[in-house]
Amino acid sequence: MSTESAERAATAWWSKEPADAAAELGVGLDGLTAVEASERYSRYGPNELTAAQAATLWQLALRQLADPMNLMLIAVTAISAAIGEVSTAIMVGLLVVFNVWSGASQERKAQASVDALATMQVPQVRVRRDGGVVAIPAPELVPGDIIELEAGDIVPADARIVRATTLETQESALTGESAPIEKGAAALPDPATALGDRTSMLFQNTSVTRGTATALVVATGMATEMGAIATMLSTVERVQSPLQRELSALTRIIGAVAWGAVVLIVGLGITRGQSFSELMFLGTAVAISAIPTGLPTFVQGMLSWGASRLAEAKAVVASLNDVETLGATSAICSDKTGTLTMNQMMARSVWVGGETFTVDGSGYSFEGRVRRTQGDEIPLGAPIAYALALPNDATVSADGVVVGDPTEAAFVVLAQKLGVDVPEAQRRFPREAEVPFDSDYKFMATFHHVEWQGERRLVGVVKGAPDVLLARSSRAYLPTRDTVPVGELADAVTEEIEFRSSQGLRTLALALRVYEEAEEAAVLADPMAAVSELGFVAVVGIVDPLRPEAKVAVDEAHAAGIDVRMITGDHVVTAAAIGRELDLPGEGLSGAEFAALSDDEVDARLDELSVFGRVTPQDKLRLVQRLQARGEVVAMTGDAVNDAAAIKQADVGVAMGSGSEVTKQAAKLVLTDDNFATLVGAVKLGRVVYAKITSYLTFQLSQLIALLMLFVVASLIDLNDGVALTPVMVLVLNFAVSIFAVLVILFEPEPPGLMQRPPRDPSAGIASPRNVVRWLIYGGALFVAALVPLLAGQDELSPDEASQPMTMAFVIVALGTLTTGLQLRRDPETGLTAPWGRGTRMLLWPLAFIVLATELDFMHDWLYTSSLTGWEWLACIGLTLAVMVVVEVDKAFRRRRQEKVAPTVAEAVAPARGR
Repeated sequence: MSTESAERAATAWWSKEPADAAAELGVGLDGLTAVEASERYSRYGPNELTAAQAATLWQLALRQLADPMNLMLIAVTAISAAIGEVSTAIMVGLLVVFNVWSGASQERKAQASVDALATMQVPQVRVRRDGGVVAIPAPELVPGDIIELEAGDIVPADARIVRATTLETQESALTGESAPIEKGAAALPDPATALGDRTSMLFQNTSVTRGTATALVVATGMATEMGAIATMLSTVERVQSPLQRELSALTRIIGAVAWGAVVLIVGLGITRGQSFSELMFLGTAVAISAIPTGLPTFVQGMLSWGASRLAEAKAVVASLNDVETLGATSAICSDKTGTLTMNQMMARSVWVGGETFTVDGSGYSFEGRVRRTQGDEIPLGAPIAYALALPNDATVSADGVVVGDPTEAAFVVLAQKLGVDVPEAQRRFPREAEVPFDSDYKFMATFHHVEWQGERRLVGVVKGAPDVLLARSSRAYLPTRDTVPVGELADAVTEEIEFRSSQGLRTLALALRVYEEAEEAAVLADPMAAVSELGFVAVVGIVDPLRPEAKVAVDEAHAAGIDVRMITGDHVVTAAAIGRELDLPGEGLSGAEFAALSDDEVDARLDELSVFGRVTPQDKLRLVQRLQARGEVVAMTGDAVNDAAAIKQADVGVAMGSGSEVTKQAAKLVLTDDNFATLVGAVKLGRVVYAKITSYLTFQLSQLIALLMLFVVASLIDLNDGVALTPVMVLVLNFAVSIFAVLVILFEPEPPGLMQRPPRDPSAGIASPRNVVRWLIYGGALFVAALVPLLAGQDELSPDEASQPMTMAFVIVALGTLTTGLQLRRDPETGLTAPWGRGTRMLLWPLAFIVLATELDFMHDWLYTSSLTGWEWLACIGLTLAVMVVVEVDKAFRRRRQEKVAPTVAEAVAPARGR
């Protein structure tokens, strides 16, 4: 953004009179000429937002190729080709190609390919040019232009209101405020007025829901409030997923161990005087043994599987690594409007004549009834029916589509629930005069001839601010349609307003007056003067209701040890009321109060802060950063542009499918059904994915350790010139055998109770000391079992021909690989009991392959194997069973330790919930 643009963006336009704002821009209030507009366009540039370009397929492929595991495989391919092991070089080379292609194509598929910021621009806008009003493309708008807006328009740029008539705008996309905002031309005295309270301003990409306006454009493109968010987005760097960080560290460790072992074993070979070709053959075998060749493929495949499952559950990930990150989520920061709530205004309560009625239903659905507090249903009478149905310009279809003001839509829905056919009532009793709503007098009145107590009478029906209508009333209606002096109920009305406000409800009042026939001409001639001596009808409490599934989803997140915080642009009182419904602990904190706290103060109070109201995009971003600073894995949900920066910063940025395209582009996960509960389901799936990845790594690395130890010991004791198994044997173990064990883990159903466990600690890492010990135990057991026949038949070993001891070692490692995969399909529960998934049945194929590898002549020639006797097969099976016992004993100890020391999540989080 240029210096001039920055200065314009920093100007408190809302505190200036329209003429002063125009003078500061060097224009008048009559509009620009075409020449002036052209000069300003050259100076300020197009009214467009900019976005980062998506990575190309080649760029994604290069990133995959630079993965340390793939680099190691490339080295193995080159060495194999150099020493004439062509089949080995081809197999490993094809694996590299597959890894790169699979990873790049999956990332490309998940990556957003549209410039979302650009698509948000309004195509046309009405602007004053050369003394007339013309329509121009929104990108051609410049500071100093005078624009004309009406209900239904999208505001094309930031603008200072010059004139307004009954103007209201919906700013939830920018501020998070769920209710429409009344706007006017009056200057605000405080230059520090918060964004959501700048009633003399219009902001880009918000919408006009009522009235008309003439406004002076003061900022365009990246100088707008939307542009400020776009700029903030460009400065926020995405964080690596926990899995990326952990696998990167693990890959470095594996690489160091693998090449260290190669150097050691080749060095020992040199001391034995082996030839170069023999050393390279040995080194290739060791490298293939020490490198988990299937690791990138499995992890990509597992993440791709998770992404597909998420898509089926209406959650689309932007990157495969984000699937696993979901499972590590320990804190969720959720926007309120449109995420936890429906972003639909709904009447929740009706107060009539001292009696309160509750309203069933949800959002703009006509389903629901009006009941007394005791629970029995009651049809309220004509006064409230007329007052709800007639002074209304909004329409609501049976399937919930609204045209017009959301608050009026709530009244239409309430009338329908009371049995009033609103369109028919408006047709039968047409409007004969009206007083349009204005923020100065805060009410709207319409006048109709209706049926009243058997006669056709002129009735004025009024809706507006409760205190205003109360002051204009002389009587008050009871539920029975009788009236009493309004003074008898004035205190009760005030008490109802205060109570509903404390619950976060917006209150509006209804009133009416029945005029005598002799008064009708005067009323129709001067309707404003007739809005007096009213009969006060009702106080209606309106709220943006919770999504029906939100409370259940929040409870499930709490049960899983995940803290949920709500951050919204709504007022703190409204936010706190929703927080109480969701059982979020602590009192509400305003954005101004949050901004006033130092980082140390925020960190000290984070456990007791769950509800934040009237926050800015900067506040949301800071909250996410403070949570990350203390080690939390943060998911941030939202649907509006004001959420985008925090969503990009979060470990898991979550956008709603109906939200802005900017937010979707910044997010790592998009919920296509806008359902907060879908996020909790996605967290569960993320945990499933991580559990399967850790089981796979335990399986894969225990096999790696066993093979590596075989080669190291064989070299140290000069067993078969250090060649424990041939390179082709190792490749077959890694692919033809291991793949089936992997499928057993992959196809195992999710374990029960997964969402009653605490989130995993990412700082512990995959290669935690406890996990490394497990790998050593499992791998050590398999190594000892495979070493036994090599030592027992040492005299028969030959590096140039097949032998029973090497074949037995191959069979034991193969069988141990399959049984370990079977056992690790559930962890720490035993994998040797039912239910048996479809993956377990696939183990028959590798078992058949292992038998054939020892019996068929062409397999002997390819793998350097030989036939085994019955006793040799029994020995192989017995040694494999010993490995299985070691694994099961370890898992039994882990289950017992877990039962003793791990408190339930519910117990662990109960103190936090009660704070």
